[in-house]
Amino acid sequence: MEKRELQRMIRVDQAGEFGATRIYEGQLAVMGDRGPHSAEIRHMAAQEAEHRAKFDALLVRRGVRPTALHPFWSAAGYALGAGTALLGPEAAMACTAAVETEIDKHYSDQLDRLEATGADPELAEMIEAFRAEEREHLESAMANGAERAPAYPLLSGVIRLGCRIAIRLSERV
Repeated sequence: MEKRELQRMIRVDQAGEFGATRIYEGQLAVMGDRGPHSAEIRHMAAQEAEHRAKFDALLVRRGVRPTALHPFWSAAGYALGAGTALLGPEAAMACTAAVETEIDKHYSDQLDRLEATGADPELAEMIEAFRAEEREHLESAMANGAERAPAYPLLSGVIRLGCRIAIRLSERV
């Protein structure tokens, strides 16, 4: 596996964790501490912040440049979080479910590639641990009414498409 491919993995994963923290910040800004899922969202946000901190450190330690799209992901993530929270608590959970569905696939694809090549056991270990927590977030979102969100199939589909686009852009830009 080329060094460039590993750098793309680190770059996109750091950007994704950054975006996740912004989504939850937007949701909590709208929902506050009294929303029906606020405690769960705070828990997930704390885990995402830990993931981001570890990827931030890995970026620095390995000399990988972050995506140039950080300012855009900051605004887009916050807007997505706030917007879904404005639609209601189930829509906030639908957002989490959609994002985590794509992240699970993305991390699984990365792990397959890392395992096939035997490259970068440290990165593989991080991704595997974070993927397990992302799967917990997905399960929690589904258990907390994600599928009851208004226009769930449409909402989920649009968010998932946006995630796939964000992943592709952040790998390269």
